[in-house]
Amino acid sequence: MSIEAVGTVRRGRGARKAIRQTRDITMLPALKRRLPLTEPMTPEQIEKIDAASMDILESVGVQFRDPIALEDWRRAGAKVIGELVYLDRGLVRELISTIPESFIYHARDPAKNLPFGQDHAIFVPMTGAPYLRDLDDVRRNPTLDDLANFHKLSHMLPAMHSSAHHIVEPYDHPISQRHLRITYSSMKHSDKTFMGMTTSPKNAEDVIEMCAILFGDDFIESHPVVTGNCNGNSPLVWDETMLGAMRAFCRRNQPVLCSPFVLGGANTPASVPATVAQLNAEALSALAYTQVVRKGCPAIYGHYLSTVSMKSGAPMAGTPEISLMNFMIGQMARFYGVPWRTSNTLGGSKTFDAQAGYESAMTLNAVLMAGANYIWHSAGWNEAGMHCSTAKFIVDAEMCAMGYRMAEGINWDDFDAAIAAIPDVGPGGHYLGHPHTLEHFQRAFFMPEMFDNDSIEQWQAGGAIETNERALVRARALLGEYQEPKLDPGVNEALLEYIARREREIPAADALNQEF
Repeated sequence: MSIEAVGTVRRGRGARKAIRQTRDITMLPALKRRLPLTEPMTPEQIEKIDAASMDILESVGVQFRDPIALEDWRRAGAKVIGELVYLDRGLVRELISTIPESFIYHARDPAKNLPFGQDHAIFVPMTGAPYLRDLDDVRRNPTLDDLANFHKLSHMLPAMHSSAHHIVEPYDHPISQRHLRITYSSMKHSDKTFMGMTTSPKNAEDVIEMCAILFGDDFIESHPVVTGNCNGNSPLVWDETMLGAMRAFCRRNQPVLCSPFVLGGANTPASVPATVAQLNAEALSALAYTQVVRKGCPAIYGHYLSTVSMKSGAPMAGTPEISLMNFMIGQMARFYGVPWRTSNTLGGSKTFDAQAGYESAMTLNAVLMAGANYIWHSAGWNEAGMHCSTAKFIVDAEMCAMGYRMAEGINWDDFDAAIAAIPDVGPGGHYLGHPHTLEHFQRAFFMPEMFDNDSIEQWQAGGAIETNERALVRARALLGEYQEPKLDPGVNEALLEYIARREREIPAADALNQEF
């Protein structure tokens, strides 16, 4: 099935038309890093982590709470006692060696296809928030319309490479059927790549069937188009729900994030290197299982990584240890030759304040220097993931664009021309009107739009608007300018028919507004 990309038509008059004509919403290509990575471990220390992880797999074992997975492991030659699987290091290395080190994500608009893995990275918005801070900065339960707004913003923000999936939970739709509407919203409101729900094996199968409608059955068998996330239960447990969803994606050659859910000091030892060793063992066991399901299918070394306050037990964001562990995990993923995922602009604050900004900036810089490939939760995350902030979503996306520019490295293309401008200006002059400056100023230095650099008198004259309100103004403007990238009518009809049939088949007994 061929999917035609639909261009955006800009409409409007007067000032609105002028704004649209000057705003560039073109998606940035996949980031190709050109800066040296931060790699604090020596080769001997990498080997030490690897050996400790393999010892865990061989002697402690990993619990696979799933009869299908246990039988799969027996056939693969693993030692299985009850629900414990003991993985020989040779078997693990053999299996993970078939994971592609890189591949291409295919989007509805082929111009938005993304090279992925090795030195290429993509930014993906946050997902899973049970609350949002809306366009009026009010914290409340989200709806399907709120989710659609975030998918529209993801479509329009250049540094976001994906529309993700349930950025916020739509409480106005039954839980049992919610995954269908979430997937459709991702597909309808953006033509970028997206994520697929893995909240149950059957939900994952629904996502894959909808992808087959959108892209074609044969196409998805050989082209990654969607990403699933499967969380482990640390320490050392993979459950039936996640493993069933993992199989649904792997059988159709779609990548999954194999993500231990780490709360450092709570479900791991209170030690940075020991935490990484355990996490590494958990990730390797799942990565190896993807290749038992389908040899050669794409898979991504994942994790959700937080440390726990020993005063309150609450998860923390932006701490030094999180950065150190990201550096180490990046080294381990490259040691095994597999792409890897991390979490990005995480904040623990209840509002979009200085704490949220500092925590997010700390993590953003670390994950870029760690060499992460799938940079998830890159916009909106606050209150330890309990809400998605519309204002923070906008500012985080600009921060990702700034990080993107930094990670591209130094641009030497116009060095000789710029040096030639120095004698033209001479001592005591300025470069503001020089032809080189006029030609290059827009690209030479990043000019943030969400941060104010005017004098205090100019700022006060403009209404003394702070970052939070400035971002909300931007969000409203973007939504007002949004043009839907229309689905092919036949594809759209087929998707809606599939949703209608599945909603008839799936009981809707779950109470609306039920919290997880």
